[in-house]
Amino acid sequence: MILALACASQFMVILDASIVNVALPSIQRDLGFSSTGLAWVVNGYLLTFAGFMLLGGRAADLFGHRRMLAAGLLLFSAASLVGGLAADPAVLVAARIVQGMGAAMLAPATLAVINTHFTEEHARARAFGAWSASGGVGGMAGAVAGGALTTGLSWRWVFLINVPIGVVLIVVAMTSLAGVRSGRRESLDLTGAVTGTAGLAALIYGVMQSADHGWTSVPVVVPIVAGLLLLAVFTLVEARVATRPMMPLRLFRLRKVAVGNGMLLLFGGIAIAMWYFTSLFLQNVLGYSALRSGLGQTPAAVTFVVVARLASALLPRTGVRRLILAGSAFFLAGFGWLAQAGADTGYLTGILWPTLLVAAGIGLTFPTLMAAVTADVPESDAGIVGGLANTASQVGGSIGLAALTTAAGRPASLADGYDLVFLVAAALGAAIAVVSALLPRHQRLTTPVASGPSDPHPR
Repeated sequence: MILALACASQFMVILDASIVNVALPSIQRDLGFSSTGLAWVVNGYLLTFAGFMLLGGRAADLFGHRRMLAAGLLLFSAASLVGGLAADPAVLVAARIVQGMGAAMLAPATLAVINTHFTEEHARARAFGAWSASGGVGGMAGAVAGGALTTGLSWRWVFLINVPIGVVLIVVAMTSLAGVRSGRRESLDLTGAVTGTAGLAALIYGVMQSADHGWTSVPVVVPIVAGLLLLAVFTLVEARVATRPMMPLRLFRLRKVAVGNGMLLLFGGIAIAMWYFTSLFLQNVLGYSALRSGLGQTPAAVTFVVVARLASALLPRTGVRRLILAGSAFFLAGFGWLAQAGADTGYLTGILWPTLLVAAGIGLTFPTLMAAVTADVPESDAGIVGGLANTASQVGGSIGLAALTTAAGRPASLADGYDLVFLVAAALGAAIAVVSALLPRHQRLTTPVASGPSDPHPR
């Protein structure tokens, strides 16, 4: 029941990041959005989701995983209800921003729940495989579910469907997690929370602006520089000022935390290249509809789910590095194949098989990285480590989307632009393989250590 709760929550969080896309034209017609304002129906959610993740993770450690999971579900569901009933563009955007905050509370809490409840090595690996697969299915189900709800009912049901699901999950959380520790009596590091959250939000906002402005333009440079300065202040506060830091820098002494999060940053770009740019290739080059494009990616989504579960069974026997190297080999083969595609490419030979290879690489890599980064950390830091891992993946995806969009626009033709994107993604796969050499050679997924914040040397 606990695993089902964590997987269902993760599915809902990732589903909501993609399900809205198909409904955007209907939303624009009904509510009178401008083109610029419409983008914030998506960006408002993604910005607060990534920006508040560290805060959500530390709050889970301080106030209890069950409380934060239930509170996140409540906030997410309430915002979904407001969004579904919205009659004004500003109300819908505000609802999406609050939804992102709820998701930022949920995602680290689900990881922390898995980290603290599944302590046996094989059980941990299987749990992370299921959690990763649920997120992948949520991302791919978004296009199909969004199209079906918008066509069959109304775009409002893209949001309203979350309400009954959220209510059920809240009940499950309060019952299945009964007796879980309620956190520890410790005040939140407000200075760190403000500087860290504002820094991440400003950095991601600046990167998002690059889609409409050049990288050297004021709307891009100013928020990025401000974000980097705020993150520098955040690091100084955590290292020198805060007595109980929101992001304990001692965690980066764990090589798997530092190296693993670096690989998750790179992985974010690979995920964007796979799901976002292959969808654009199908629609803009091969002329598929949005719904047909989603269906065309379904075999890859199924492959990801199957391989993620297989990886969870293999991980205790093979170790982390071997699975990551195997995943990188799939990235090189799949993206290298995709980079040969053109306007006359057939779906079966030019798109299906290479996307299956890339999906297999994602299935091997993502759950392995998540399990490796969060394993064997102090139980009192499980939430913040989960928040950090999610943040790294989300920030990598945001930066990857902006950078790859810029790369796609350089060649003269759309097909050549997407081919360049796939070559860059192959290079990211090779970079992950190189960085994996820095991981501990014989890392195992062991029980989290129940050490408090006063323990200066957590294992």
